[in-house]
Amino acid sequence: MEISVIVPTRNRSALLATTLRSVLRQRDVDLEVIVVDEASTDDTPTMLAVVADARVRVIRNDTPSGVAAARNRGAAEAHGDWLAFLDDDDLWAPEKLVSQLQAAKQVGRDWAYTGAVVINVHGQILRVQRPLPPEEIVTALPRYNAVPGGGSSVVVRRATWMRIGPFDTRLRNTEDWEMWIRLGKHGPPAYVCSPLVARRLHHSNSTLDVEEVVRGTHLIEALHQTTADWGRLHRWFAHSCLRGGRHWAALGHFARAAVRGEAGAVASDLSAILQRKVLGRTATSRARDRDDAWIGMARAWIQELVHSSGGSLAILPDKPPTP
Repeated sequence: MEISVIVPTRNRSALLATTLRSVLRQRDVDLEVIVVDEASTDDTPTMLAVVADARVRVIRNDTPSGVAAARNRGAAEAHGDWLAFLDDDDLWAPEKLVSQLQAAKQVGRDWAYTGAVVINVHGQILRVQRPLPPEEIVTALPRYNAVPGGGSSVVVRRATWMRIGPFDTRLRNTEDWEMWIRLGKHGPPAYVCSPLVARRLHHSNSTLDVEEVVRGTHLIEALHQTTADWGRLHRWFAHSCLRGGRHWAALGHFARAAVRGEAGAVASDLSAILQRKVLGRTATSRARDRDDAWIGMARAWIQELVHSSGGSLAILPDKPPTP
């Protein structure tokens, strides 16, 4: 077995169905898919029971254990020489795994990452996430999670993952960042500078829990004796608050980001928000202006996946949760 894909999930059957489709469409790679069902109470078990592909195995936890523990359990039962982790709301280009494995083997590296785009549940591209080169990303990781695509980007040799240890179960939505820091200390990665991951924004993204990200960041600082880039983080917190309709909280985070050295970036963010409100420019058009080629590459495989999914990426309302 060449690679094992671990997909933790809980109560996201509509999102999970398309996520699995993107995995099972991977080209030129021998894979297994281990879905760790975190005690779902929706129709996830029913949906998984009718997946007609022998490469898919399901492990069910009777009580939710958290994404870190779920990934650890899936990895412990994996048979592949390599591990890949995929969040149940993200998507992969069909050449994602084979491209990363080729890149890692070509330069003799034990882990690899790629570039990404951020989309909504309708498949519209909102922004691009270009990856830093490997040497730069190892330097950046102790300060912020510089890997595009979060937990859905990296592939790692199973032997290396076992050597450096499992995901830290004390972390709820920063466990991938902490793992990448440890991998960077082990050795530099390989990368594929293409948009091979799509992160779907929706009302139940775990990263909307700003307080948990703050708690996790403080723990990471203590574990690795590092200082996070709080200016960058507060800008990200501000955008998370805006998505949740918490406008005053967003302004507070923008102010903190400006004080911590991100004044120019904050001014650019606020200008873009104003253009959206006053001129009606969308995030998609802004991103297209900046990076036509990158968006074109991503759009091609996303549209193919949308078509194979019957014209939709999820049967999920794109609206904020009820308070």
